Amino acid sequence: MAFEKFKKKLGFVADEKAYTLTDPEALAFFGAIPTTSGLSVGPGNAMRVPAVACATALISETIGSLPAKLYDSADKSALTDHAAYRLIHSEANEWTSAGELREALTLDALLHGAGHAYVTRLSDGTPYELHRIEPGKVQRDFEPDGEPFYRVTTANDQVRMSYRDVLRIEALGGVSPITLGRDAIALALAFENHISTFFKNGGRPSGIIKVKKSMAPEAKRALAESFFRTHSGQNAGTVAIFDEDMDYIPLTVSPADAQFSENRLEQIREIARVFRVPPTMLFELSRGTWSNTEEMARQFHAITLKPWLTAWAWSYAQCLLTPEERTGAYVEFITDDLLTTDAAARATAYGQYRSMGALTANEVRAGLNLPPQAGGDKLQNPYTTTGKEPVE
Repeated sequence: MAFEKFKKKLGFVADEKAYTLTDPEALAFFGAIPTTSGLSVGPGNAMRVPAVACATALISETIGSLPAKLYDSADKSALTDHAAYRLIHSEANEWTSAGELREALTLDALLHGAGHAYVTRLSDGTPYELHRIEPGKVQRDFEPDGEPFYRVTTANDQVRMSYRDVLRIEALGGVSPITLGRDAIALALAFENHISTFFKNGGRPSGIIKVKKSMAPEAKRALAESFFRTHSGQNAGTVAIFDEDMDYIPLTVSPADAQFSENRLEQIREIARVFRVPPTMLFELSRGTWSNTEEMARQFHAITLKPWLTAWAWSYAQCLLTPEERTGAYVEFITDDLLTTDAAARATAYGQYRSMGALTANEVRAGLNLPPQAGGDKLQNPYTTTGKEPVE
């Protein structure tokens, strides 16, 4: 498998080597992978970085909020009577909506590499419900011919399940963006810790207490600790009193000189690259203009969301439709809201479609979420009064 080779090349798939618990490579199996900054990054602490939390929420919540429908390939009509339509469009089970399941599984893939749900069926094989499987309780394996299957851990035992009964959504190569971008995320965590300590100490990283007479090393250490304890943290800015033979020379570094702001912005951009999200979608607007922000919104659909939506459509079809049904039906997400332009441009576009006979009045009303009207199904140009018979 190409993805398996990809993961093995990156070091995320174990080879024939035996690992001990003291080997650094073994940490990957526990979701704690060390970085060049010395921090271990996993789903828990990575979500403490605002840019990571924003990116994962943006992708998963958007996918969960987009409507999905099952269509007939012949006439593009919605197959509302099919058992899979309810699972795709309305509810995954009695307590979970279809959108909530998509959001949860996409989040699992972003944080852990893959999200899974198993299909419960009626006695005749009809799909009835979809239930999320926790990431740590499912393992994918392959038959000698390459056919995948799953080992799912339950409360009592481990169950083997066919790929037809497990809906799988995975990140690129089955490796989460948090793992691929762990160094950038660790740097953001280290930087946040550094800057918070910097300002906790009153913005003064160090200072010099000048003493005219010599002091023993123990006395110097006690003086420094006493001064730091009395005039740092919440006591920063309080009045300090020195003996006549002492003087304090502060060494200050301004945030502008240390380029704190620029460093923080660059980490947001780096994390945006990891998740393939336009920086403006993470509220990094330092280089944002009206035109490029609007263009990045379209790129968010084409570059960020489209691969996820394609994977969701195929996973739904693989588990909820038979091979015969897949030849005449397909799953599609409705993304009109993501691509909607302003009201004036939208009205102009609908007017042109009407005048060229591409849309009926009721199709335009459907695009505006309005009910159909009588006589609105005729393809005629409303801007002409030639008296000719309208095109049916």
